[in-house]
This record gives sequence, C-alpha cells and structure tokens, in this order.
Amino acid sequence: MIRVLGAVADVLCVLVFVVIGRSTHEGVGGVLDVGSTAWPFLIGLVVGWAVSRAWVRPFVLWPVGVCVWVSTVVVGMVLRAVSGQGTAAAFVVVAFVFLGFALLGWRGVVALVRR
Repeated sequence: MIRVLGAVADVLCVLVFVVIGRSTHEGVGGVLDVGSTAWPFLIGLVVGWAVSRAWVRPFVLWPVGVCVWVSTVVVGMVLRAVSGQGTAAAFVVVAFVFLGFALLGWRGVVALVRR
C-alpha cells in the first residue's frame, strides 16, 4: 500500500504541474491535451522510480526523491525535445523548481510527520 501511495503522490505532482502550466499558457484542454504534455514527464518519473528502486522506500528524500525528481525533469525534457515539444530555458527552470518542490516536498512532509 505504501508503494502505491508513493507512486500516486508522484503522478499527482506531475499532473498538477502539467495542468497548472497548461492553464497558464493555453488552457487546460481535454484529457488528450494533458496527456500529450504529461507523457514525457511520466516516463521520466517511471525511469526515476526504476533507477532509484523507489518501490522499496518511496518516502525517502535522499537518494530516492532526488533521483526521481532529476530523472522526471531530465528524461521529460529530452523526450519533449525529441518529440518536437518546447524546451525553452525558462520552462526547464520552472520544471526543475516546481517538480523539485513537489516531488521532494511531499517526501519532506512525510519525514517530518514520521519523526
């Protein structure tokens, strides 16, 4: 159950990032629009989970959370570039900051609550 909660929390972080970004720039759109923006980051999230073996300890901030965060953004941006989607410098910075705050933030809250 803990593994599922960790995965759901991470996916929600990515989806919130996408929905906020889309609503700010071009309107949220439908499920397909959100999916077309989210898929590169969701694949990056899966890569981060695989590399860090996040399913073992999904709530750990270091190294799991950091690996998931960096993988989500880096792999997401590479896939966006390869698929012809935008990777403007400002967008990369916003993605790193927002996803870092979100993906590390919920883990930090869990760590504080557990103490």
